[in-house]
Amino acid sequence: MTSISTVGHADVQTVPKVKTRNLSLDRARTFLTLVVLLHHAVIPYTYYGHTDPKSFFGFDMIVLATDSFFMAMFFFLSGLFAWSGIARKGPLNYLQDRLFRLALPFAICALTVIPIAYYAISLRQHPEVSFASFWWKTVTVGPWPSGPIWFLWVLLGFDLVACLLYRLSPNLLDPINRLSLHGRRRPAVFFAVMLAVTAAFYIPGRIYYGAGSWFEFGPFSVQHGRVMLYATYFFFGAGIGVAMMDRGLLAADGRMAKVSWDWMILAIVPYYLMWVLISIKRENLGNPADLPDWYEGAYAVCFTVFSVAILFLILAYFLRFASSGKSILDPMQADAYGMFLVHYPIALWLQYWLFDYNMPATVKAPIGFVLTVAFSWALTRALRQIPGAKRVL
Repeated sequence: MTSISTVGHADVQTVPKVKTRNLSLDRARTFLTLVVLLHHAVIPYTYYGHTDPKSFFGFDMIVLATDSFFMAMFFFLSGLFAWSGIARKGPLNYLQDRLFRLALPFAICALTVIPIAYYAISLRQHPEVSFASFWWKTVTVGPWPSGPIWFLWVLLGFDLVACLLYRLSPNLLDPINRLSLHGRRRPAVFFAVMLAVTAAFYIPGRIYYGAGSWFEFGPFSVQHGRVMLYATYFFFGAGIGVAMMDRGLLAADGRMAKVSWDWMILAIVPYYLMWVLISIKRENLGNPADLPDWYEGAYAVCFTVFSVAILFLILAYFLRFASSGKSILDPMQADAYGMFLVHYPIALWLQYWLFDYNMPATVKAPIGFVLTVAFSWALTRALRQIPGAKRVL
């Protein structure tokens, strides 16, 4: 095994142009896509997203967990291939590819997918408004929500920053890569460093902005307090992917995959404490819009520990138990990105349809989830038959 002290820019240049796909990471990414669809399928039946008369506390438990990690993990997985991609293609060619892969679908979805999705919500309040009128008001006057596609433009921004940093110094992320190689044997060290850095960037933003503050400009939106959280995940992923990714923290035979129960405990404890804090907010603080700094700080600490721990737990699972053989996730892998892009209007219109049925939330949500998966997968498969569409989807 190459000494971690000798990993540098020279190693990056040896990355082959054609690489074998990492089955564990492919499956983790597909699983995460299904988590996004599940999140949007159950959120109407929760305490805060209560847009349906039916609700179920178990869905609150799901949403609290998913909201606390899934988008950050998407940035981490995207970052894994950023630095090596820039080294292989060059910053300009890499950025051109990312514009095609991210900016183009963002523009198309902002003009089509998102208005179609939110028209289902508008129709409940204003059934007399036509879709043409709603669409025109959305894109000219606003508000113009972005739904889940905000991820695309923020990721493109991180890719742009990565290209600029690479031009500044191709070796800039080598310390993270060395830490990753060290993490093959001692993942706890990588965990501690990532947790400390993530907390340092996230907690001040959470205290200053709170949980509900968003930057919004047309279809461009992102939570103020989470921008730096997402950035840390992206660049930690990019650092791991600088060189020899399969020989570092994410090695299939590495220590991280063998201590999955440790990551589970590290995730369960802060998750429980977040519920304690939510109970304090509702029962003792009166559920105010502006929470005291001590509360935001305490919640941010629990959030950060849970987020990093469940990232390690999911990666450990896929590295240890789902890295070989066949998986039900495999047929969906090529379509996962397209499903992420097109699922939102399907989910919202299914919820619009289910609204008037007098069924418990535990029936409505599974119906919505299964049909959202089926319809978004079928639609993606159909769209990928269009010439050239596979380059985007």
